Amino acid sequence: MKWPWPAIPVGVDVQVESLDSISEVDMDFTMTLYLRHYWKDERLSFPSTNNQSMTFDGRLVKKIWVPDMFFVHSKRSFIHDTTTDNVMLRVQPDGKVLYSLRVTVTAMCNMDFSRFPLDTQTCSLEIESYAYTEDDLMLYWKNGNDSLKTDERISLSQFLIQEFHTTTKLAFYSSTGWYNRLYINFTLRRHIFFFLLQTYFPATLMVMLSWVSFWIDRRAVPARVPLGITTVLTMSTIITGVNASMPRVSYIKAVDIYLWVSFVFVFLSVLEYAAVNYLTTVQERKERKLRDKPRQMMMDGTYSDGEVNELGQYVSENGDKQDRMMVQLALGSERNLSRRKSQRYSSMKIDTHAIDKYSRIIFPGAYILFNLIYWSIFS
Repeated sequence: MKWPWPAIPVGVDVQVESLDSISEVDMDFTMTLYLRHYWKDERLSFPSTNNQSMTFDGRLVKKIWVPDMFFVHSKRSFIHDTTTDNVMLRVQPDGKVLYSLRVTVTAMCNMDFSRFPLDTQTCSLEIESYAYTEDDLMLYWKNGNDSLKTDERISLSQFLIQEFHTTTKLAFYSSTGWYNRLYINFTLRRHIFFFLLQTYFPATLMVMLSWVSFWIDRRAVPARVPLGITTVLTMSTIITGVNASMPRVSYIKAVDIYLWVSFVFVFLSVLEYAAVNYLTTVQERKERKLRDKPRQMMMDGTYSDGEVNELGQYVSENGDKQDRMMVQLALGSERNLSRRKSQRYSSMKIDTHAIDKYSRIIFPGAYILFNLIYWSIFS
């Protein structure tokens, strides 16, 4: 049933006392504020010779009509009651009413962490009448954007408060209709220095530490393997620690990109040594076979009763000159073949050493390039 009079105009102004906390895990914020309502109720007018207002405490509030304001998307809220209820009612002789109360409210804030920790968040505290539509109650900011006052000492450990401002919109509910809704908007920019010290700097140091293995001898397995494993495990711990303090969002954050790329660099340094060690083992095995092959041929040759002197000549006990020449040619060809194979394997040995040599340049260069691209995009 409609009231028999037009919509009651109710002006609102707010003074923010403190912004207590911002929770990324719960995606909410806690704010303490003074909420003041202004309206006119001629039933409360009274004669006054000096035009003095009358002030009352919260006991009179239960006996008169007051706007039924509530905080949209709030999780918890309460009116302070120390030492008594922090409620004040002031009535002017002409019936103008000021209704003020001190409230702490925890409300939802939809945050986007795609650029975390280089992000900027915008949160809103929304005020609305619970029962009265715009036809019954016209809710508005009393002095426009000047209706919102903040304490200059408000500060947060992780955020820089950039801006407070007000807006007004209409909210529609299919069952009840249109309602006036007031918004207290504030923008927060995250301080990056904490994350530089706790996340980015340690991750960069682990990547640089993994490059130390490129300067350690490839045969020093006890030195290079533990170094690689240590850096991989440390990077895993850093990634786990960062995600433990964040909500489980289904998209990639900026810090995830940096940490996982750093993890890949550390892991590739381990794989690089695995490749170097494997190629070195294969190379040494082939060189060992080359050294043993001439000796094996002499032991298994058809002229087992002869001698091979330092010049490679075969001296038969029967003194056959033609056989001696054939053996010299055979041994000479085998020696030339072994020499060519040794040269080829020698070149392979140089390539194996070159993997570490090139890694000392490629890995740091690629990581520096990644950092330049990353910080140019997200900073």
